[in-house]
Amino acid sequence: MKTLDADQLAALNNDLPLWRREGDIALLRDLTFADFKKAFAFMTDVAEVADRTDHHPEWSNVYNRVSVRLTTHDAKGLTQRDVALAHAIDAAAIQHDVELAA
Repeated sequence: MKTLDADQLAALNNDLPLWRREGDIALLRDLTFADFKKAFAFMTDVAEVADRTDHHPEWSNVYNRVSVRLTTHDAKGLTQRDVALAHAIDAAAIQHDVELAA
């Protein structure tokens, strides 16, 4: 699996504006929901996508907050799999009423 090239990495700023980059190694996003139940429901939906695509996030949850880190360990960096999962996470966040200020 190939890591993203310099042009693809630069395009991430526009393509995934709610995500931060950890160099060319990972994508990071912190999300806040109304309560624990919404945060957990979001994580459950993302877990289904992750399992289907066999690409799993590194994440943590504290009450209504979820922190996500995406990287492709086998490639030792970011790949299209991370970009696709980031888009799925963004869609799930909207479905579960993520607080946009997060």
